[in-house]
Amino acid sequence: MTIRKIIYGLIPALLFNYSLNAKIIEDAELAFKIKLVKPPTSMPQTVAYIPVEKKYYVADGGLAPMGSAYEAPISKSLIHTFDENGKYIESTRAGFDNRSIYFNERSSMLETITYNISSAAGFAPMTGIFSLSLDEEGLLTGKSDTIANSSPAFGSASTMPSYDPKNNIYYAKQERTNSVFAISAENYQLLNDIKLDFKTPKVEHHDVADSFIAFTGIAEEEFILLDVDHKRFLIYDVKGNYKGQSKLPGNLKIRSKNHFNGLGYTLNGYYFLYIDSEGEYGTYYAFKVLS
Repeated sequence: MTIRKIIYGLIPALLFNYSLNAKIIEDAELAFKIKLVKPPTSMPQTVAYIPVEKKYYVADGGLAPMGSAYEAPISKSLIHTFDENGKYIESTRAGFDNRSIYFNERSSMLETITYNISSAAGFAPMTGIFSLSLDEEGLLTGKSDTIANSSPAFGSASTMPSYDPKNNIYYAKQERTNSVFAISAENYQLLNDIKLDFKTPKVEHHDVADSFIAFTGIAEEEFILLDVDHKRFLIYDVKGNYKGQSKLPGNLKIRSKNHFNGLGYTLNGYYFLYIDSEGEYGTYYAFKVLS
C-alpha cells in the first residue's frame, strides 16, 4: 500500500463531524473563484475536491457522437484540474457525459455519474457510475473503471446526484418537482422520496435548480438548494424540512442555465456556482453557505 493510499484512508476521520450543527450564513460569503481557461465542451457541470491532492476537478457534460466504423461513441467532454488556489493545471478527456463528479471517501476514488444514469432516455454506452484513475501527482490519467451500470432508481435522465459517504446514499433531485430520491449505493434501489418544503420559502419548482441539490454532511442542514430566481440558497434537513436561507449578492448575474447545470458542492464546504458572464469561458464562484 502506498503512502498516498494510507493518507486517503484517513480522510473520513479527518473531514467531517456529522454530529455538529452549523450556522447558516445570512449573506453567502464569496471565498474564491475558479476561472475556466478552456471553453466548456457542452455544459459545465459539478466540481470535486480531494483534500490530500489539494486539487479541484471541474467536469463538463456533453453527449457522445453517434458511433460509427471510424469513431467510438465516446463523449468529448473534458475534466479540468485546478490547484487549491484556482490555478489551472490541465484538462483531460475521460470519455463521459459527466453530470456529477465527487471524491468518494469510502473508496478513496474520484468518481463520476453520467447523464441518463437511470436510462430514462433510453440505453446508451458509457452510461453509469465510473471511477477516474489518478496518477501519483493527483492528475487524471484518462483511464477509468465501471462501478455501476444504469439504474432506474435515479429517476430523471438529467439528475446530478450528490453522495453521502457516511450512509452510502445518493441524493438525486428530480426535475420540475420538489422530490429528491434517496438511492442506496449498495444495491442502487430507491430508499425514499424526500419531499422538500417549497411552501415555507415561497418557491415553485421553476424557481430553483432543476436537477441538483448539494449534500453537506452537516446534521440538520444536510441539503443546499439554489433558488435561481430569488438569488439565494435554501437550506433543508435530510427529511426535507426548510431550515433557512443564505442570500446571494443582488447584482450577481445568474442565468437561466443555472437551473440545469454549472453547480457543485465540495468536501471542504464550498458551493460552486458557474457565472458564464465573467471571463472568456466563464468562472465558478465558491460560496460559503454554512459556518
